[in-house]
Amino acid sequence: MREEIREQPEALERTLKREAPRIARLRSVLERNRPRFIVLVARGTSDNAAHFGRYLLEICTGIPCSLAAPSIFTVYCASPRLEEALVVGISQSGESTDTNMVIERARQLGALTVGITNESRSSLARLAEHLILVHAGRERSVAATKTYTGQLMALYLLAYALGAPIRMEDLERVPELATIALQTESEIAQLAVRYRFMNDAAVVGRGLNYSNALEFALKLIETCAIVADPFSSADFLHGPIAMVERSFPVFLFAPSGPTWEAMKQVLHKLAQRKADILLITDDSNREAPRLVSRTVRLELGMARRKLSPSDLYTPIPYIIPAQLFACSLAEEKGLDPDRPPGLSKVTKTV
Repeated sequence: MREEIREQPEALERTLKREAPRIARLRSVLERNRPRFIVLVARGTSDNAAHFGRYLLEICTGIPCSLAAPSIFTVYCASPRLEEALVVGISQSGESTDTNMVIERARQLGALTVGITNESRSSLARLAEHLILVHAGRERSVAATKTYTGQLMALYLLAYALGAPIRMEDLERVPELATIALQTESEIAQLAVRYRFMNDAAVVGRGLNYSNALEFALKLIETCAIVADPFSSADFLHGPIAMVERSFPVFLFAPSGPTWEAMKQVLHKLAQRKADILLITDDSNREAPRLVSRTVRLELGMARRKLSPSDLYTPIPYIIPAQLFACSLAEEKGLDPDRPPGLSKVTKTV
């Protein structure tokens, strides 16, 4: 897992370089057949990436986007009206049974279909009309890391193909942000010692980083056997914050930009409850270190200032400290993060 976390900058670079011709062709197709709405279908870590895709695509393209409920197709055998829809299947292995069944059925119902996968010879690659490949190389650890960030990159490319105001030159800087995020590895290893006996936690994000809250919580569950509950900051304040007592661990993703005011409101309430707070942020958020003593502060500096001033490109670098934390904490607990008990790399559900 740790080796694969470290491979992410190169994997992101490969994905960008090798998929550029395919994305140019897809952009031409979508210019001629612009969808009225988008449906994303996935499971597990890929579903967390789909949550990111929903925010990204609606924010940047204005096209309504939803997450599929695969059981509508696989259990209830319903036939939603999908004319003029773009249906996107996301699967690391390309062998997620229900994801593939939705793609196959959506195509029969008249939708344009796209598959996002790490496996060019997979069932998903064969079933979808168009393909965006993640060039992460083989992922051996059960806990997905480089395929998750690769899927986020693929969704940026899909947004670009749909005419979003995303420049390829900006995406080419994202691997540099990932490299900077990896520089927190020794700091994260030291922080993990503090949480060795943690059994419960909450993870909070908002907007484009809500998917990272879902993914960080999943990694803590998979690798550390922790009961970790993910929330958007808005949902957290609508009731779940009641579970927070003194020293209860809460992890937050807090970039500067449009979501910061909402996250700051959560921080104030957590401070009143004397929670154990760990914040993932970067050096553009100068207010965060004054509010929270324990932060992982990415030194993105000039690299981020060359990009959007908002949080648009933060999700990939922000998840890397969380991945490192889950890996380090599993090791602190004497667990094997590569082989969580009872889990396998490919899970087939219907």
